[in-house]
Amino acid sequence: MIKKPLLDAMNEQVMHEMHSAYLYLSMAAYFEAQNLPGFAHWMRKQFGEEQQHAMKFFDYILERSEEVKLLPIGAVPTEFKSPEDVFAQTLEHEQKVTALINAIYEKATAANDAASQIFLHWFIEEQVEEEANATKILDMLKKIGGNMGALYQLDHALSKRGE
Repeated sequence: MIKKPLLDAMNEQVMHEMHSAYLYLSMAAYFEAQNLPGFAHWMRKQFGEEQQHAMKFFDYILERSEEVKLLPIGAVPTEFKSPEDVFAQTLEHEQKVTALINAIYEKATAANDAASQIFLHWFIEEQVEEEANATKILDMLKKIGGNMGALYQLDHALSKRGE
């Protein structure tokens, strides 16, 4: 049995992960419109990852014989100023997700729910990776500035993302 505050937070996290997926799909659409298919590919991969993250919470709740309660997913931005703006928003978003995961972990600790704490370790490690990836790309974009050749080289590099 998962205590109610923890269960509620996990159900909310399903929604947050799906919101993240929707956000990255919106960013992919922006990059497609900007003729940056490598950036769009990278964001499509993020879209898929976030769906998988939502399903991990979904399946975990069910595995613990609890009820999944799907919550409405809010609207996401559809207009962006530049690739740098997109990745600044990506980093900010991932930092918010990290805070949400940490708060869920605190609830699991308060509930003395060792199984949930172990389950959440994967997400804690994943968030370190998510923030590092967004930071790395944002830093590259800042260094590139207005150099279109360098932007297209980065676009090509991002098209190689396999995960």
